[in-house]
Amino acid sequence: MSENVEKKSSLKVTKPSLLEKFVPALLVITVGLAFLVGVLWQKVENIGKGNTNTTTGTQQQAPEPVKVSPDQIKGLFDKDVIKFGNKDSKVLFVEASDPSCPYCHIAAGLNPELNTQVGPQFKLVSDGGTYIAPVIEMKKLVDSGKASFVWLYFNGHGNGEMGTKAMYCAYEKGKFWEVHDLLMTSKGYDLLNNTVKNDKAQSGVLADFLKSANVDGLKSCLESTKYDDRLASDMALGRELGVSGTPGFFVNENNFAGAYSYKDMESVVKNAL
Repeated sequence: MSENVEKKSSLKVTKPSLLEKFVPALLVITVGLAFLVGVLWQKVENIGKGNTNTTTGTQQQAPEPVKVSPDQIKGLFDKDVIKFGNKDSKVLFVEASDPSCPYCHIAAGLNPELNTQVGPQFKLVSDGGTYIAPVIEMKKLVDSGKASFVWLYFNGHGNGEMGTKAMYCAYEKGKFWEVHDLLMTSKGYDLLNNTVKNDKAQSGVLADFLKSANVDGLKSCLESTKYDDRLASDMALGRELGVSGTPGFFVNENNFAGAYSYKDMESVVKNAL
């Protein structure tokens, strides 16, 4: 008994220093921050490719691309959708989009501040970068009669329902592009994501913002239920084409899932023409 006591009393207890106490915790925090930064960077990369659900913030594995036939693309022109031109054009463009989606704004090319903010690869040519906004180039070809175009709503950010309904309302009055171009500006982006969102009670605010587009009866159209089902039918058409994020583009049956520069699509367009 006394021998054991003596042995215990002879043991030297060494107290850990403050540094030794905090180093493990610091390592955990550092590793955690590194992981978080990596995840956020990957999220940005995937959003640009149309592969991230920006509504839930969850990263998704890129699905296997769905093989789309020319007849499927042509068939969209027989549907009740926003469309310009007809299915007999040599070049058929399809855009699956959401007016509250940041990368849809980047592809529209009317919110240059956002293009520059997101990354140098999206900086517009007009601002000294190399990115060519595809929607602008597509519209040029449509306006010249060389191509046709279909616009589909696809929930890619979560706040675009009222903005999309405004585009439906404007389309029936022949004012789609006027409303589209206002919504795809920096002010439009801020309004949809921070004020209007999907709240029908904000119809007046949205209609006032879009007043320069001169769309008759816009406020009453927004307050109605006229286009509630169109949101779902557009998304169903997008899913049939294999769209999983926004923006999603097709040049004929060729899929460009993400905010591609037009220069990446140009060879397909030229070959078709």
